[in-house]
Amino acid sequence: MTLVEAGPFDALLDDPLVEEIWINAPDRVFVSRGGLHELTSIALGARQIEELVERLLQSSGRRLDRSVPFVDARLHDGSRLHVVIPPITGEHWSVNIRRFVGLPRLSLDELVTAGSLSGPAARFLDAAVRAGLGIVVAGPVGAGKTTLLNCLAASIPPSERVVVCEEVFELRIDLPDVVALQCRLPNLEGEGEVTLRRLVRESLRMRPDRLIIGEVRGAEALDLLLALNSGAGGMTSVHANSAREALRKLVTLPLLAGENVPLTFVEPTVAQVVDLVVYARRLPGGRRVVEEILGVSEQVGESGISAGALFRRTEAGLTWTGELPRRMERFHARGIDVRELLR
Repeated sequence: MTLVEAGPFDALLDDPLVEEIWINAPDRVFVSRGGLHELTSIALGARQIEELVERLLQSSGRRLDRSVPFVDARLHDGSRLHVVIPPITGEHWSVNIRRFVGLPRLSLDELVTAGSLSGPAARFLDAAVRAGLGIVVAGPVGAGKTTLLNCLAASIPPSERVVVCEEVFELRIDLPDVVALQCRLPNLEGEGEVTLRRLVRESLRMRPDRLIIGEVRGAEALDLLLALNSGAGGMTSVHANSAREALRKLVTLPLLAGENVPLTFVEPTVAQVVDLVVYARRLPGGRRVVEEILGVSEQVGESGISAGALFRRTEAGLTWTGELPRRMERFHARGIDVRELLR
């Protein structure tokens, strides 16, 4: 079933492999499939594009005109619509539809089969999740961060209570005790908004053993740090071009919460609650792989938080460097011999 009666768009909107659709001009309609984007043969009239946007916005309660030349709306299936109109864009409307494609219930073993992970790395990450380590999944746009986060969540022990906070429902966590929360956009009067910061704060009243934040992009990073510092295990994702850049970003984002948030608090808190950074990227051919697993130290020096690679991708694949993670007592408490599983 399509999102709208969209004429030549019907096939794209029905295609489960299409991750994203964007329009730069009436004869410039692109799609992304499997991490690769391509120019389609679809050509629309300018009025057709406007009618398409109008139909998509009908169920969102959002509006678009010259006084409000941007719109960011969530469609009824969870897909995201972003539109910018002239004179901001010049001659043509810019339309982007980020499809909500429900993630399959994958596991780390299936990522090994797909070539995204090595066997030892998958066994280590599975053990790290079971041991309750704080894990951040990092990577650029389209690197497969949400899929990887979903696979990591599959390793959470079924006895734990999990609370998930997302802007839009994307993660599919098949565990007995899961509460999933999503944000809400304001209405036309600017009221009723529920932000990710609010969700994170509310989640702490729900006694989570494990807290998962789909992605942090702004001041909600502070609330995440405070939540994880309260004792709950946690996982999240962040856009970054390297594992170390992700650490720097997690130190910077909480500062957006206000001038009363000092770096002297944020930096050691990040070092305390984040144990691993799993960095993924998309190869030129479209395949997504884990490039590095970074072990974070609690030490903070003049150059920032100390960290070292536990796994690094080489010609032989994602290879253990010989370094061990911290929190070894948590592995031992679960009966996990880290050295043994890395052989």
